[in-house]
Amino acid sequence: MCGIAGMFDLSGQREAPVGVVPAMAQAIFHRGPDEDGFLERPGLHIANRRLSIVGLADGKQPISNEDRSVWTVFNGELYDYPEKKPQLEAKGHTFRTHTDTELLPHLWEEYRDKMFEHVRGQFAFCIWDSRTNEVVLARDRAGICPLFYTVVKRDGTNWLLFASEMKALFASGMVERKADLQGLNHVFTYFAMPGPTTVFDGIKCLTPGRYLHFKLGSETTPEQATQQKTYWQVTYPDRGHEDYGHDEKKVVDGFEAVLYQAVQRRLRADVPVVSYLSGGVDSSLIVAMANKALGRPIPTFTVAVQSKGMNEASEALQTAKHLGCSPVVVDCSHDTLRTGYPELIGAAEFPVVDTSCLGLLHLARAVHEHGYKVVLTGEGADEWLGGYSWFKIHKLAGWADKIPGVPLGFALRKLFLTATRQPSFSYATYSRTQRDMGGHNGWFDLYGVMSVNKLRFFTGAARDTILSRSALSDLELSPDLPRWHPFNRQMYFGARIMLPGHLLASKGDRIGMHSSVEGRYAFLDEDVISYMAGLHPRWKLRGVLKDKFVERMVAERWLPKEVAWRKKRMFRAPMDSWAAVNRDLKGKTEETWIDQVLSPESIRKAGYFDPEVVTAARAKLTKPGRGVSRTSLEMGLTAVTATQLWHHQYLDGQLCGLPSKVNKS
Repeated sequence: MCGIAGMFDLSGQREAPVGVVPAMAQAIFHRGPDEDGFLERPGLHIANRRLSIVGLADGKQPISNEDRSVWTVFNGELYDYPEKKPQLEAKGHTFRTHTDTELLPHLWEEYRDKMFEHVRGQFAFCIWDSRTNEVVLARDRAGICPLFYTVVKRDGTNWLLFASEMKALFASGMVERKADLQGLNHVFTYFAMPGPTTVFDGIKCLTPGRYLHFKLGSETTPEQATQQKTYWQVTYPDRGHEDYGHDEKKVVDGFEAVLYQAVQRRLRADVPVVSYLSGGVDSSLIVAMANKALGRPIPTFTVAVQSKGMNEASEALQTAKHLGCSPVVVDCSHDTLRTGYPELIGAAEFPVVDTSCLGLLHLARAVHEHGYKVVLTGEGADEWLGGYSWFKIHKLAGWADKIPGVPLGFALRKLFLTATRQPSFSYATYSRTQRDMGGHNGWFDLYGVMSVNKLRFFTGAARDTILSRSALSDLELSPDLPRWHPFNRQMYFGARIMLPGHLLASKGDRIGMHSSVEGRYAFLDEDVISYMAGLHPRWKLRGVLKDKFVERMVAERWLPKEVAWRKKRMFRAPMDSWAAVNRDLKGKTEETWIDQVLSPESIRKAGYFDPEVVTAARAKLTKPGRGVSRTSLEMGLTAVTATQLWHHQYLDGQLCGLPSKVNKS
């Protein structure tokens, strides 16, 4: 993948300010250290930072069509470029390079807005058609590649700025730094930033499966230019119309075929490809299929986290031995995780609550240090095939809710909150939220554990603003939600929120590209997604215990049975081992950055949280404890710590002694 950036005068007349776009490109140097490229014309200046993977010798961007009338800068991979080029050549198009990027200007020429029907892969791109002065900014279906934009007015001119990362927008010197409390509402609800809202006021994220299309001219308004259009969205069959799949072999064969083809596509590159390998079924199956496709063991990388019950390295090594791989094992101690947290927040650009991202931060660095640019990963299966434990819990509560006249599912959740001494909610609130989510939804239970921290920690105007607006209000959920099977509604929320807002961001693109490493996701291939979405839920969750059923049936053909049916282990660095106490595990007594950002003075200066509540929470977590209430408090204090650290790095620069990105290009 690469990094892209640029700016457009919406009137199409003024020259871009000198030095602005080069500064934006430099801010995302890590995304493309191999080379850069620029195109400047009246009304526009676009740039690319290239991580060369396909067409090494002739893939420099921006790239145009034959007569240089249509230009593009591109981040990502188009996996079917070998098949698409001959089809376009048969229609009269001429290609000059061996790179997949060159497909884009020709696809625009041939199909215009219908081009997305012919684009397969992971991507974020900008197209400028000089003949009509039209601009297209687009993002892939799953949300693998990010794209951010904002409109600023300078000297009477409306400039639309875009970039792969928000730090590039700030590097322009034209974008104000200010928190968007609705973005923090998302963090304290979903521990994710699903878009279009971000944690920065005025900056939007192009949501998956959408694009901007506007014409540079005197009549183009910022509202017109930033109107997101949908070319694809997550959808499921109406309830009762799913593929029930009476023939088990046919269903399993079908899933195996589309997944294996997806792995083959993701091995297309002019540089070596490696893979992550954990002890779980997802990455293990990807590695097994990659080995067959390559005809040899693929190099693998495994993280070993020194934490009881969270280290899957031994299982990964056993799987690697079975597959003939010799993995590179990256050790991560608690001290490594704690000291790496500021780097994680800086890379992700928003408060990251899931501390497992720290292990992947070090894993991606190891891939880079060993000279590789491309890594396969198993992300996506849990969200599309029901791999999380709360889906099972919700299924039981859903059965309870079917008892006529007795809202037992609500009662169970109410009992849970009371028992764990968490702020409760009314039946009206419960019913309204479930209705907004299209009906019963397992994510509600997980989000409830996190959301109570909004009541617990926020104070003043920030509290009033956040509590006055639903975190669902700006997600633009599908109107078809109520027609889908309840289980598929849960899959939808995973694909709409968790994947693009967290797993493909703070655990995916932002972490990998921070070390100039591209992640590739076979489970998010268009054909795989379509196949998984069309299956009846019984192929995803069989009974209550057998999650990802069709995948595990396929895995039995490729892996030892104990690997195929190994339970998912949720890695999370324990909060009380590094952020809740005043000293780290080695007994050092000097003040840490954690002490500084969580001090009453820093809490008051940032203005989001109640300093007394934060101090009390830290004290409580120094004492032994376990259970859901403690997990909720740990998640909340982690979110507070992350928010304070994010505020220091991007907005203030005065909350602790760590370096800040404020006033830096």
